[in-house]
This record gives sequence, structure tokens and C-alpha cells, in this order.
Amino acid sequence: MSIGITGTGCFIPSVATQNKDFEQHNFLTSEGAPFDYSNEVIIEKFKAITGIAERRYAKKEQNTSDLGFFAARDAIEDAGIDPEELDYIIFAHNFGNVSYGNSQGDTVPSLATRVKHKLGIKNPACVAYDMLFGCPGWIESVIQANAFIKSGIAKKCLVIGAETLSRVIDQHDRDSMIYSDGAGACIIEDSADSGEILAHSSATFSNEEAYYLFLGQSHNKACSNNTQYIKMYGRKIYEFALNHVPNAMRQCLDKSEIAIEDVKKIFIHQANEKMDEAIVERFYKSYDLEMPSGVMPMNIRELGNSSVATVPTLFHMVKTGKIENQHIEKGDVVIFASVGAGMNINAIVYRC
Repeated sequence: MSIGITGTGCFIPSVATQNKDFEQHNFLTSEGAPFDYSNEVIIEKFKAITGIAERRYAKKEQNTSDLGFFAARDAIEDAGIDPEELDYIIFAHNFGNVSYGNSQGDTVPSLATRVKHKLGIKNPACVAYDMLFGCPGWIESVIQANAFIKSGIAKKCLVIGAETLSRVIDQHDRDSMIYSDGAGACIIEDSADSGEILAHSSATFSNEEAYYLFLGQSHNKACSNNTQYIKMYGRKIYEFALNHVPNAMRQCLDKSEIAIEDVKKIFIHQANEKMDEAIVERFYKSYDLEMPSGVMPMNIRELGNSSVATVPTLFHMVKTGKIENQHIEKGDVVIFASVGAGMNINAIVYRC
């Protein structure tokens, strides 16, 4: 049995927002006070830490389920399968559909059901459900799809990761510059043409770490509504990721019995350029090795952090030659890894 990815797709929203577009924002501290330095300085420091120069937002008429549908349609076409053959559609997200100008998330029906409907699938045995697992949701969904196929209850699964974080950000919070919208999808099946999931690992740290990412009110205390926005303790997340993600990646690689020298690429959640580089450097250091040049493709500079969409989008872009000087070949061993709200961590060692 060789369970792996037979098709991929992604959707990159067309609305590009540059860092300079934030120059007129009224950024405030969490206490609601103005900063002692200009927005130009705030943006310059932000770019130096995160690497983000621009991000993509969905058009006003598009929602998370729409983005997921576009990516899913491309993945189905790439795999060359009949969508009626799908046994599961698993849709990873965090906030459901949040229509432009509103703050309430809509998850009834599930986003997976909405995608099934838009695909026109008639087969009632195609089960559609959503995955809530923070930013690692797409990887966790792939792990579930792998388990379904391995157990014999499924043959083909569609896994989607999509988000419209631009709809849940506080315009007065400088962290709002991190988040973006996007979607990625893949077909998982047991096929001679697929790659192979060699090992996987997952963990949830929910003691003092549980609320490192949370929903909270605007930094602007003059806002009288009770709208909740995505918030985070950035320093705590950074330290948590550096302490735990390299270990999770190593445990997964050791379980696969693949030598680290045979790893060609690491597709890590595009959360923060400096953090991602530090994670991968620490991972290689655990083997007393230096991080190889070019081992970690990145698209965060142009696309920002689209949560569950970053890993499948990055993988698809490298697979299709859309990132300069980055490519993968059949048989290459790669690692998928992510960290996010929960706090959840996971990793997959995969042979393309």
C-alpha cells in the first residue's frame, strides 16, 4: 500500500496588499496607547522579523468555502479523478465563512459540505466534514485521510486548507499585518502514481500554552462593540515553536527511518520567516548539522500567513515550478510541519 498525494491545487486571491498600505493605520498597544514611534518604523521592524512584504486578500464577494472550492477543483483535475469517487472531503479552517464586513463566522452547513455542493457531487457516501486544529489543520487532515485509507474505509480523499483571516483582524493591532487569505488542496489515495506517507506525528500542548492564540477585543478601547478579533502572544509562540517543533520533526523523521541527509525539502507553515528559519536550523542542529541552503522554500514574503493554507499552497507552488530555484522530483523525501493555535504541532515525512 502506497498512500500519498496524486493531485494538488491552490488558490491565491488577487487582491495584493503592500506593507505601505498600512502606513495610515492607527496602531495601538494592547492597552490602547499609541506607540512612541511612527508607522514607518513599525512596518520596517515588522518586515525585518516576519519577512512579509505583501499579503493577499480575498475579493469582497468571495468567502473561505469559495477559495477552498477553487483549490479543490484544481486538485481533482490534477489527479485526474471523478469527484464522485471521493469517500471523504475534509476541510481545515479556523473561522468558517466570515462574509466581508461582518464578524460572525458561519459554519452551518460545514464548509466541506458547501464544497461538495459546489462540486456537484451526488454520492451520499462521500462524507464531508470540517477540521479545527489551528494552523496545522491541513497536515492533520492529511494524517486522518491516510488513516481512513489504511484502514480500508476509504480509497480517495480530498483534503482542503483555506482561510480568510483578513476578515478577523483588528486594524489597530500591528499583528494584523501578518495575516492573509488563501487555499490549498490535495487528493490522497492509494495509488501506484502517488507518493507515500512514511511517518507522521501530532501533539497538543494545552496547559499554560492553550491560549497563546485567542480571540479578543480591539486594541482601540473606544470601540463600543463586542467584536472579537484574532490575537496572539507572539513572543510566547516564538519560544514555544523553537522548543517543540524541531523535536516533533526529529521524532517523525526518526520514526520514518530516513536519514536526514536524504531530506530534500522542508515545507513548514509560513508563520514568520525568522521563526521558521530558527526552527529548521535547530532541527538540523539536533543532528549536529548545518541547515542546507535551499532546503526550506518560502512564499511568506509575497503571500503572508494564511494559516491552514500555507503548507498546501507552498507545496503546490514548488511542485508546479512557481517558486524560483525550488523544485521537487518523484522520489524526493520531504517534511511537512506546522505549529498553531491549541497549541498544536504536527509533522509528516513524505516521499514524493
